[in-house]
Amino acid sequence: MPQPESVSPPQRHGVLDTALHHASTDVPVAAAGDSVDQVLAGLRGQVFDSASVVAVCDGSRFAGLATMERLLAAPATSSVAEVMDRQSPIVTPDTDQERAAWKAVQHQESGLAVVDQDGEFRGLIAPQRLLAVLLEEHDEDMARLGGFMASSASARVASTEGVMRRLWHRLPWLVVGLAGALLSAVIVGSFERQIEEQLLIAFFIPGVVYVADAVGTQTEAVVIRGLSVGVSVARVAVREVLTGVLLGLLMALLAFPLVMWLWQATDVALAVSVALLAASSIATLIAMILPQGNVKVCDLGVKS
Repeated sequence: MPQPESVSPPQRHGVLDTALHHASTDVPVAAAGDSVDQVLAGLRGQVFDSASVVAVCDGSRFAGLATMERLLAAPATSSVAEVMDRQSPIVTPDTDQERAAWKAVQHQESGLAVVDQDGEFRGLIAPQRLLAVLLEEHDEDMARLGGFMASSASARVASTEGVMRRLWHRLPWLVVGLAGALLSAVIVGSFERQIEEQLLIAFFIPGVVYVADAVGTQTEAVVIRGLSVGVSVARVAVREVLTGVLLGLLMALLAFPLVMWLWQATDVALAVSVALLAASSIATLIAMILPQGNVKVCDLGVKS
């Protein structure tokens, strides 16, 4: 039996955030008909980028993966075909690195094969590379949430960057916030007569704003944490919306009797309850949109 060998090096795409960029061809490769004893013997004396799994190929076509745990536990005379996983997850060379790492986590794999559209084996993403990708993506998403552009590297540079670049990175989002505050003032101002008639309503405006901010921040944290491990906003949207509505409903049910008991004002209690329900629901929707929009804007941000 030929010793486990490496396939020819892949051609780099020039894109540093794809699965192919992280794939190594310096990994053990065997045929399905090889015996377990032959494969293990062929590994001795060789140095690989990773030997946690053996890529099983038919020529250059990928057939499956055999983990080292299963190889060591199998009888020496067993064939690789008997211990390999033919349904092991694979990714294409141009798969985004974050999606590739998340796919490996979902399937609890110690390695991830990169296979092109023709079924040709292009390399293996080792466990340490998958971990590095997850850490990089987490740092990047958290940096973007903080208002930094491009990547986690930019976030590190941001601590020493000049005043003008600090302004460039932060001012646009503050301007958006200021516009929202002015819009809120216009909306509240349109109810000036009602507020004059029932001044008590104005006392609850800061509280409603706080609840909206708190609910929105919680949703943003969930979304950003999901983005850092490859979970799209679409996958959590329905559950987050329902959670926001239920939170608003529960707070409304709690606020109504308290306001009634303290101020004996049914109309004010009803207005506050409806405001809490609406604020919580709308804040959840906005909080899911902002991180996704922030990521897209950062991808188009200044590269200098």
